Order: sequence, then C-alpha cells, then structure tokens
Amino acid sequence: MIKIVVIGEIGSGKTFVANEFGYPVFDADKQVSKIYKNDKKCFFQIKKKFPKENITYPIKKFDIRKLILKNQKNIFKINKIVHPIVRNQMKKFIYKNKNMKGVVLDIPLFLENKLNKKGYILVYVQSKKKDINKRLKLRIGYSLKLLNILKKLQLSIELKKKKSHFIIKNNFKKFYLKKNVKLIKNKILENERSSS
Repeated sequence: MIKIVVIGEIGSGKTFVANEFGYPVFDADKQVSKIYKNDKKCFFQIKKKFPKENITYPIKKFDIRKLILKNQKNIFKINKIVHPIVRNQMKKFIYKNKNMKGVVLDIPLFLENKLNKKGYILVYVQSKKKDINKRLKLRIGYSLKLLNILKKLQLSIELKKKKSHFIIKNNFKKFYLKKNVKLIKNKILENERSSS
C-alpha cells in the first residue's frame, strides 16, 4: 500500500492537495474536531487538566483557542491528551484501508510528532506567503497571535522540504494544481512498479 503524507505550512492548501490524489484521506484536523465533539473521555481529561476553566461538553474549539491564547504552554498539555487519540485513529484508518492501493495522511505535525516511518512518501505543499495570509484571514477564528503560537510548534520550512520526496507549488489555481498532483501521483506509481 502506498502511504502519501501531505505536509506544509498552515493555510498552504494541504487539504485540497490531499483530496486530489484520489485515495482515502485521513484528515487530522477533522479528527480533532470529532474528538472534541464526541469523545467524553478526552473531555474529562481536559477538564481535569484545567479545572478552573469553563469548558463544557462537547468541547468548543473557541474554548481551546482561548486556553492557548491565555497561556501558550497550555497547547502542550492539550496535545498530550489529544495527539495519542489521533495517532490511534490514524493506525485504525490505515488498517481499515489495508486493501486499498493507497492512502493519504493529512497531518500538520506529522514530522514534529515523529510519525514518519520507512515507506511513507512525503509531499510538501509550498505556497507564497501573501497567498497563505490572504486565505488565513478568511478563516473563522483567525488570530495572528494563535497562528504564531502554532507556528512555533512546527519544524522549519527548509527542514520539511529537505525531508520531503516531492514539492508541489500551490498557486491556488485549481487546474495547475490538479495537473501537478497527477504528475506526482504518476511518479509515485512508477516508482512503486519499478521497486516491486
């Protein structure tokens, strides 16, 4: 099974690229939203960690954002609870799709959380700063302060590009992007055929 991992900066268009490969996609951000909405065990763990905070079930992303903005160290406490659940769900997703030709993992902190293993194909999505900023400003709950806190968790762009097998330039023109994803997918399949 081909395992493609899509990485890149926040707002670079990773999700669009991930869906273009045509394989089942594990979207870590969507999984986190589901955990906040449905996982009572996670809620009780967060509530225990922050007893003085007014957090209710289902957890609202707004409350999590407030916690992080209040003290940026809180993000580490939250990640310690949420990330193992996401990791477990990723393993289940790969197992569930074991008979598929390939899967795509859209996990923002994939390298930072040391999830990279032999055989994973890393695709880095590169976008211009001005395009990223324009898109981020349109997002609900956009906060420059929060964005800067999240960026501190990430490895440098240079290191991520260096570790990637492919770099895809995203100019946010769908036709151009679809064409580039297709080229990369064909190269991956070609490599897969020649190595088997």
